Amino acid sequence: MANVKTKRHKSALKEQRKTLKRESENRGIKVRIHKKVKEFKKLLSHKNYEAASKMVPELYSIIDKAAKKNTIHWKNAARKKSEISNILKDSLSNQ
Repeated sequence: MANVKTKRHKSALKEQRKTLKRESENRGIKVRIHKKVKEFKKLLSHKNYEAASKMVPELYSIIDKAAKKNTIHWKNAARKKSEISNILKDSLSNQ
C-alpha cells in the first residue's frame, strides 16, 4: 500500500503549507524567548542587576506577544513571567 500514489486535495496541500509556515514562525518566537531568558539569567549570574532589571519589561513584552498570538498558552506565559520576577527578586535580596 505504501507504493500507491494517491492524489491529494488542493485544500490539504494548502493547509500543509500554512502549517509549515506557522510552525516556523512559532519556533522562531519560542527560540527568541528562550535566548532572552538565558541572557537575563546570565546577567544575573554576573551580578549585573541594573541591566537585568531593565531587561524585564522587554522580556514581558515578548512573552505577552507570544501568548497573544497563541504561540504559547497564556498560563505558560504567566508562569514564565512569574519565574522571571522571582529570580530577579531572589537575586536582589541576596545581593
